[in-house]
Amino acid sequence: MASQDEVEELGMEADGQKPQLSCEEVGDIAPQDSSSAQPEVDGAVSNGGDSESEKELVEFKIIWNKNKYDVKLPLDSTGASLKQKIHTLTGLPPAMQKVMFKGLLPEDKTLREIKVTNGAKVMVVGSTINDVLAVTTPKETIQQEVKEEENKKEPLCRQKQHRKVLDKGKPEDVMPSLKGVQERLPTTPISGMYNKSGGKVRLTFKLEQDQLWIGTKERTEKIPMGSIKNVLSEPIEEHDDYHMMAFQLGPTEASYYWVYWVPAQYVDAIKDTVLGKWQYF
Repeated sequence: MASQDEVEELGMEADGQKPQLSCEEVGDIAPQDSSSAQPEVDGAVSNGGDSESEKELVEFKIIWNKNKYDVKLPLDSTGASLKQKIHTLTGLPPAMQKVMFKGLLPEDKTLREIKVTNGAKVMVVGSTINDVLAVTTPKETIQQEVKEEENKKEPLCRQKQHRKVLDKGKPEDVMPSLKGVQERLPTTPISGMYNKSGGKVRLTFKLEQDQLWIGTKERTEKIPMGSIKNVLSEPIEEHDDYHMMAFQLGPTEASYYWVYWVPAQYVDAIKDTVLGKWQYF
């Protein structure tokens, strides 16, 4: 049978009243409620966001100038970020880098988009500013030295290979010269000159055939003017009303055909006709 206290408690519940708890009973229950709620709060905070260490990383190698660098970057890094990393590792400015992975690396794409995977190899081509300066400065110095050497170079007419022809003197039957005058090509061959071997040579300009005929005692060479690469000339010392002239018939200096004692008044006309600046009819 129920005790009197139990009967009273049942009666209170029946009337819609909750039983009153003593202070001791409240103290025993409160800690249980607080501890049971705590895990829910902690769980909510831990799921709120990702830290830097939780980003997905990819490990690959950078190869530049025979050097290899191990790199670890987030997959969502862009090509521009990779170039900055390369700059840090190598000192190579981004603007001077050519980065290649399955083609030229686009700066606006991520490593994920271009499918960089663990163990991949990314090639880098480029020179540092110091390397460029180290190469450029000697080159400029060499060019300056070459220019100075050319300025020191003796005139063509003093060089041994030409001197042996010029020392024969002016040919007796060479055409008269006119210093300080420019004339059109004559309708007859320019004759009475020497070639490199010291033999007599004449120049005939066949304008209707676009050919230069170089005639010697032995034969006549018919040369298309379009095949002549260049024409050089220089006044002969102490006889500056005559020139020595060369026609470049091939790709090298060895192909020059030299003619000596060309009358000065025809030099410009010969150059312009052969090189195609204008025609004389």
